[in-house]
Amino acid sequence: MSLRKHINPFSRVNNDTGFGNKADSYGGRFINKDGSYNIKKTGIPIVQRFSIYQTMLDMPRSVFICTILFFFLAVNVIYTLIYLMFGTGSFQGYIATTEWGKVKELFFFSTETFTTVGYGRINPIGDGANFVAAIEALSGFLSFAIATGLMYGRFSKAKAHVQFSDQALIAPYQDGTALMFRMASYKDKHALHDVSIQVNIGLLVSENGNEPAYRFYELALERTRVETLMMNWTVVHPIDDRSPLQGFTPEDMQNADLEVYVTIRGFDNVYSNTVLRRTSYTYNEIVFNAKFAQMYHESEDGKTTILELDKTGEYDRLD
Repeated sequence: MSLRKHINPFSRVNNDTGFGNKADSYGGRFINKDGSYNIKKTGIPIVQRFSIYQTMLDMPRSVFICTILFFFLAVNVIYTLIYLMFGTGSFQGYIATTEWGKVKELFFFSTETFTTVGYGRINPIGDGANFVAAIEALSGFLSFAIATGLMYGRFSKAKAHVQFSDQALIAPYQDGTALMFRMASYKDKHALHDVSIQVNIGLLVSENGNEPAYRFYELALERTRVETLMMNWTVVHPIDDRSPLQGFTPEDMQNADLEVYVTIRGFDNVYSNTVLRRTSYTYNEIVFNAKFAQMYHESEDGKTTILELDKTGEYDRLD
């Protein structure tokens, strides 16, 4: 269903979002909760679309470590199999007397060659085995250079360490209501300065009997900038006579396939760079008649302020 009610003509239309307006061409939300775009690209080979380097930079830390370990083990297994093609007689210095024991020693010889440790007890004596060992040593140098670059890239990559509330709220505000959501900076040493925010909504509307189409509006905010984001910030859009959300019910939001998408920018003092963070709220992630719970308080000794980050999304329903 599409929204067929009147949209406030004073609402600020935003035609520069980069999204199209064809209703039947979109699936799901525009922006995922983690800030990534909900889009899958096709039409060209995956080798042209897929970036191994970017994937390694963005994957979770545990997955990154497991990938490095798997690559290390897999490469050495492959080189061990190549050495076995030349036969165990192409090496000398074994302690093991069984064939399986010699295979294990060849595997560890491969790891020592790949890492250029080279203990020297086992060494190749055939031309073929020596040539493969030389290639393995070279590939080890290159692999560790790449791994070092990836680790440096992961540590140095500028990232906005900001968490958002899981839900947005329609809450009492002054003499009316407002759309609100909350964010907080969760790193102790990372202070965001000169933080600005822009909030847009997408609505599926049907005008003058035409086919339903998406329209995008920029929401006017109580505050669009803060000097420093050291604590939490509740972003407020007053639902007044200039708001495109005036008079909306939960059913209206569902019929309009409403999505609120957020972009914040700020200067991080640790990275000495500008960072960006995105998120979005769909109609089923908006709670009516609720308010956010207090998430900071004075310490017991009265000398500092305690910010409870686990309460970023905590809210209380109102009567």
